This record gives sequence, C-alpha cells and structure tokens, in this order.
Amino acid sequence: MTAAARRSRLVAALADRDLAGLFVTNLVNVRYLTGFTGSNGAILVPVEGEPVFLTDGRYRDQAAAELPDVEHVITRDLLGGMAERTAPGTYGIESHTMSVDAHARLAELAPALTLRGAGRVVESLREVKDDVEVAALRRACEISTRALQTVIEGRLVGRTERDVARELEGTMLDLGAEAVAFDTILASGPNTAIPHHSPTDRVLAAGDLLKADFGARVDGYHADCTRTVVLGRADAWQREVYAAVQHSQAAGVELLREGVEVAASDAAARASLESSGWLEAFTTGLGHGVGLEIHEDPFIAGSHTGKLTSRTVLTMEPGIYVPGRGGVRIEDTVLVTAGAPEVLTTMTKDLLEIG
Repeated sequence: MTAAARRSRLVAALADRDLAGLFVTNLVNVRYLTGFTGSNGAILVPVEGEPVFLTDGRYRDQAAAELPDVEHVITRDLLGGMAERTAPGTYGIESHTMSVDAHARLAELAPALTLRGAGRVVESLREVKDDVEVAALRRACEISTRALQTVIEGRLVGRTERDVARELEGTMLDLGAEAVAFDTILASGPNTAIPHHSPTDRVLAAGDLLKADFGARVDGYHADCTRTVVLGRADAWQREVYAAVQHSQAAGVELLREGVEVAASDAAARASLESSGWLEAFTTGLGHGVGLEIHEDPFIAGSHTGKLTSRTVLTMEPGIYVPGRGGVRIEDTVLVTAGAPEVLTTMTKDLLEIG
C-alpha cells in the first residue's frame, strides 16, 4: 500500500468522525502517511482537497525525494503553516501527543476553527499492516533470529553480558539491519529475573540461564524477540520453569487469530501459568503491537475489549521471574491471520543447552 492509499483510508476515517481534516504532528504518524524519515515535519490532511506537508529548510531535498506527490511548504513554523491552509470547520488534532502549549498556539492561530481530539485515529490504521510493512517486519525478524543463532554458536562462558550484547547488536547490523530496534536486554544467572535488565560486566558462567531480548530495525520497522537458553546442562528447576513458560507462550500464540477477542489470548497464557503454579511470578505485560514503534497498539491485556484483525502484528511474551534466582521469557513477533498465526521470529523455542 502506498502512502497515498494510507491517506485515503485516513480521510474516510475522518469523514466518519465528522471532521474536516486532521493536523498530524506525531512524527511516527507523519512517516506512516508520507514516507518522510526526517526529524521535523507535519502534514495537514483535509477531507476535501489535497494534503499539505510542512518541514524546515534542512529537509527540502529529502522531502522532495521521499514524497514527490504532496505539496511541500518549507517553514520553521509548522503550526502556522498548517493554520494558514485551513478552511473553517472542525479539525482533529492528535491530542494524545500534542502539547498543551502547541494546542493553545494552534487555537490562537486559527480562531475560526473548532479543534477536537481525534483519538488515536492514525494509530488505529497502523494496527493493520500492508504488504510493504509485513515485508519489512519479516526481514527484521529474519535478521534478528539469524544474529542470535550466530552468537550462541560461539563461545559464551567467560564473557561479560555487555560483550555478548554488543556482539549480538553488531551481528544484526552486519546482516543488514539499519539499526537495532531497542537497547538489547542481555541477562545471565540471577539477572535473568530482572525483566528489563541492562547488560553489565557480570561474567557468564556454566549453569547460567542466559536471556536475550533484542531486535533489528529494517525500513523503520521493528522486530522483537526473546529467547532463553542454558549455558551447559539445565537443572530440574530450570527445566520446570522453561516448560511452564513455553506452554504458556504456545497457548497465547494459538489464539492470535482474526476475530478472536484480544483478551482471550491473555486469559489462555495466564491460565497456563496458573495451572503450572507460576502465575504469581509473571509480573510484566503479555504482549503488544509492533511496527514503526517497538510498542504500539494493540496491547494484549484482559481489559482489552476488541477483537483481533488479520494482518495485525503483535508480540507474545510470557515469563517467569524469581528474584535472586533467575527467570525465563520466550517472545515471538506474530502475524495475525484468518487461520493459524504466523510466527515471524522462527528460531526454535525448544530448550537449548549451550556448550
């Protein structure tokens, strides 16, 4: 789907909300609607008429190359430039990201307009990925899992968490990632009980659990994957915890299907952990949408009242965390379909004993 087609979907959504247009100031949403990758830009999307893209002089040539089919306005005053190009009516704003000061200034600049929060209208469109987006996510996931497989085939015991994390990130870049999707979580031994542990100089030792939560970014799209392995032979406790997480994760993934309540996958994963006696040791969220942002709509939770839509991409990431002892998380990036869910992070989820 082209950026123009995405804007057409947005126009239809705005018309349904009785809005004359939308001031798009969230840079991630600007990129989704235009393809613009710079750090300063906005777009006015009217229901009637043509869109207007605004940026400053630094990005004149970049904007011309990335969105040649849209009128450009080069200005430092993005809000003023948009306000000058509106007709009277009710316009939407991204009130969940626009600052109070920006809203006040826009209201002052365009007193003839009625400004109304449009909700997360662009984010709701972004939940369903088009072919271009799915292709980028597939590539990001492929690079991610290939990189981890490469790293764990080498020497691990005796190295620091920080050293292994750097190798993993470097391998993703070597394999074609434009950047890492987020700061890599690389934890060993008792540090694996910390869900978002930052790598330290702790030295990996035989018998450790080793947890890597990582991802590559390709064309702006993020992969998100977690695997936990054992350095050497796993003991009975590690096997028990790993099996409980593996079963929970499979139960949650199975229900990532079109038309299924989002809350159903949450309930299934949690019910599995409860039956194994480990639910109280699960202290994080179960999953989230992923795309141009590493965390985006929808979020998997029991409180979510909606149903899953085909071509939504989410993570499924239950875990067990026992302070002072260790923890296990297994996470996949998953494409929702009308049939069986498609797991994009294809590396094995069987317990690996390394070395």
